[in-house]
Amino acid sequence: MKRFFSLLSVLTLLATTSFAQYSEGAKNRTDKVYHTSWLDGGIFAVGAGLSYWGLTKMNNKEAYSDAYLANFQSDENLQNDIDEINGFDRWAAGNYNEGWIKFSDYPFYGSFAMPLLYLTNKKTRSDFGQIGLLYLETMAITGALFTQTAGNIDKKRPLVYDASEGNTDDEKSNAKNSFFAGHPAATSAAAFFTAKVFNDYFPNSRAKTWVWVGAGVISGSVAAGRLIGGKHFPTDNLIGLAVGTTTGILVPHLHKVGNDRLSMTPFGFGRFAGLNMRYQF
Repeated sequence: MKRFFSLLSVLTLLATTSFAQYSEGAKNRTDKVYHTSWLDGGIFAVGAGLSYWGLTKMNNKEAYSDAYLANFQSDENLQNDIDEINGFDRWAAGNYNEGWIKFSDYPFYGSFAMPLLYLTNKKTRSDFGQIGLLYLETMAITGALFTQTAGNIDKKRPLVYDASEGNTDDEKSNAKNSFFAGHPAATSAAAFFTAKVFNDYFPNSRAKTWVWVGAGVISGSVAAGRLIGGKHFPTDNLIGLAVGTTTGILVPHLHKVGNDRLSMTPFGFGRFAGLNMRYQF
């Protein structure tokens, strides 16, 4: 996750510079795809702040002690604990595969750079300030939802139910961060954001279907790696995928020109300040 925030920092600088240039030259344009304002930068800042706060809470959790794990993973107690897991998730208890965990990192980190592909096309490159800003907003919202949830909920990862000597992840503090799945959430947010932007800029492209399919494959591969690797239960993955996919599609959709049903206005001041969001159906 630290690499994730480092990448966001780089993209923040790039998008801020590009958006400033875009704002000066876009006033008289009639072919705009998205409408954005500096308020979106504020939403990103709030989301990034909440993400960092949540990440701090996740990292500050106390790790399971050797004595606790020895008792929890003992033969007489382990099966009883597994039996208490809901039937949909129960089969994943005890999963642990370091190779699959490492595998999931490749599409996970690779997905973050996907929107940079829009720098290679003249049409999207001229609007990259807006695209970059919306991407940052998407990832910040996703990050805030994930870290605040995982930071406040202790749920054992499936690998904690694995008592093999080669399992060292069960001793770490993040062994309590199973709910919900952050890797699939972030990956699906980036992948489906990229697909949604492609859909909006190139609605008649024959490649559109494959772009959507690709977003699903990339997201699913990360979820599979985290499931088989023992990092998350099926429900953790499904919720993470749902959160990421929703934000990845919804953020650019609500900013699309012609979609004026969304309004966001700040209110209050000081510690009572907030953001009022209204969507008219």
